[in-house]
Amino acid sequence: MRTRFFLIILFALPILAQAQDKPAYKFSGYMFDDYYYNVTRDANIATFLNVANGGAKDLNGFQLRRIYFTYDNEISPVFSTRFRLEATTGNPFVKDAYLKWKNVFQGSDLYFGLQGTPAFEISEGVWGYRSVEKTILDLRGIVSSRDLAVGLRGKLDESAMVKYWVMFGNNSSTGAEADKYKRLYGHIQFSPTEKITATLYADYKMQAGVNDPKSTTNPKATLGHNALTVAVFAGYTEKDKYRFGVEGFVQTTAHEYKDGSADSLVAKNTIGVTLFGTYNLTEALTVLGRFDLFDPNTNSKSKYDARNYVVFGLDWKADKNVSIIPNILYETYDKVQSGAGTRSVDASLTARITIYYIFL
Repeated sequence: MRTRFFLIILFALPILAQAQDKPAYKFSGYMFDDYYYNVTRDANIATFLNVANGGAKDLNGFQLRRIYFTYDNEISPVFSTRFRLEATTGNPFVKDAYLKWKNVFQGSDLYFGLQGTPAFEISEGVWGYRSVEKTILDLRGIVSSRDLAVGLRGKLDESAMVKYWVMFGNNSSTGAEADKYKRLYGHIQFSPTEKITATLYADYKMQAGVNDPKSTTNPKATLGHNALTVAVFAGYTEKDKYRFGVEGFVQTTAHEYKDGSADSLVAKNTIGVTLFGTYNLTEALTVLGRFDLFDPNTNSKSKYDARNYVVFGLDWKADKNVSIIPNILYETYDKVQSGAGTRSVDASLTARITIYYIFL
């Protein structure tokens, strides 16, 4: 049923657009597909948590990781809109559906609807290889890329050296709202030159309280369970030559972890750091690399859960709109508990050939 809906929209949008007296619309779209082979895996990989590179050893095949089909329309000099569909194999859904009110006040635009969040748009742009892998905040599920929200973004000075972006949303990603709790997002971007950019991001996720283990009342008293995420990014781009970036984040969730030292809940701190870079060997050949460190719980009582992640690839631009990217994904894990002791864990290595192409 969802696939049928996706196809109907694909055919209906051009017809609707041509019906306009003065069309001011644009269609765009891209895909990335892979052939992948899981070269190595630990025998117990299916039981591990917080795995970015999962799946069984020797599993291989073709996969359609993303199709984007986007319709942008300039309704008037004041209003514009975007409607975007995303699909993977057999799974189409609405990715964007928002109205943009341009210059709602000087230098700022208002967005209403299903839209991107401020978390990693800038870092993803500098990384430039979403076709190979998500950025760390997205990959590890720290912040969703979309939310149904109202957002305001613009510049804080005439030169646009400093930009801001704030949002208030459901915290339900592309799904329907299921509770009363919301998420507040904020983002500041500082770009002293065209080559250098830095961002400071924060969000406050409101969540239902959790029962206090020490409570003797009936019903039990509850404790706050909200989460604060802070991320910092810095990137440098030398156009058509190289670019690199570094990003780090901390997410603190109140009363999330029971460390076993007492009948109480303590905050859980999750951290991540990513370093990446690309270098143009020739006009048509680019080398790319990345290293991530991720620890879902920094508490000393939470052991054997840190992960390291390496991405490496070569981008051959067969055409201005077509890239063929051989790449590898390599994830390592801490030791795990085994009886009274620990055992080492085999790393996860996947080899892929990714094809990224713009079809509209």
